[in-house]
Amino acid sequence: MSAQGTLYTVSAPSGAGKTSLVAALIDSTDGVLVSVSNTTRDMRPGEVDGVNYHFTAMDDFVAMIGQDAFLEHAEVFGNRYGTSTQWVKDTLANGQDVILEIDWQGAQQVRKQIPETVGIFILPPSRDELRQRLSGRGTDDSSVVDARMAEAESEMSHYAEGDYLIVNDDFDAALQDFRTILIAHRLTLNNQQNRHQALLQALI
Repeated sequence: MSAQGTLYTVSAPSGAGKTSLVAALIDSTDGVLVSVSNTTRDMRPGEVDGVNYHFTAMDDFVAMIGQDAFLEHAEVFGNRYGTSTQWVKDTLANGQDVILEIDWQGAQQVRKQIPETVGIFILPPSRDELRQRLSGRGTDDSSVVDARMAEAESEMSHYAEGDYLIVNDDFDAALQDFRTILIAHRLTLNNQQNRHQALLQALI
């Protein structure tokens, strides 16, 4: 019997480096996948259906909501996004860890359905650094940056809803912290008992 995978929600304000950290973790760590969401938005140049998103017609998406097919779903700027319940549960049952890149509201939805979900929150090292990251190349009007900061502050106010907190000051250090969280959960007694049943029976 293989150990059940662990479901992680990873939340962060824009500019904290969440997407880059998740991508680096997936590339450098075996046995962990990032969920591919369904979305009703149009495919952009360079995107691949089933890799970046599962691009879904609005009528089909609404039908899936009615079938309780989503672990969580939300509307953002007129487009809908959702996480497939069946895919997540099947992947976890196969012993793979799953990461959902999600905002705090989505993380709350997920934990209601799967209480054992592990929440990770990523924060920037300072407000000044966050503002600099959100300013991009410095071409945006200050009002645009202020709006991004206000949105980021709203997201950051929910950091205490996570189980783990990572401060992304040094990227490599933050990535190591991220990886350590996954490894620690794989070494819990329950997971190790499932993974090494035959060995434990032979030893004891």
